[in-house]
Amino acid sequence: MGCLGNLIWMLCGGLISAAGYLIAGCVCCVTVVGIPVGIQCFKLAGLVLFPFGKEVIYGGGLGSFLLNVIWAIAFGLPMALHSLFWGCVLCITVVGIPFGLQHFKFAKLAFMPFGSVVL
Repeated sequence: MGCLGNLIWMLCGGLISAAGYLIAGCVCCVTVVGIPVGIQCFKLAGLVLFPFGKEVIYGGGLGSFLLNVIWAIAFGLPMALHSLFWGCVLCITVVGIPFGLQHFKFAKLAFMPFGSVVL
């Protein structure tokens, strides 16, 4: 399911979403202050391109927590709500449930990217 799911995902919008995160990451990396934000955008781009078969492990300490709070206020909340909305819409049908679950994975990572690792 993972290979087929990734192929369908990529053709139905994953490639465009990943390109958007890559562009946002490049724009953020122009300034020194924006480099940590750009790195998180690159992490999201990698997950959005091929989400099936990947796992996100959350961790980090106080520094990651503080950065996640700032991220959530500035960027994370709209991104997480967007993914939650599409996850709920896709879970209405049986065929869309695996794709909806991937959106729920994105929502959590979009809300707390610092200190997390995508495997």
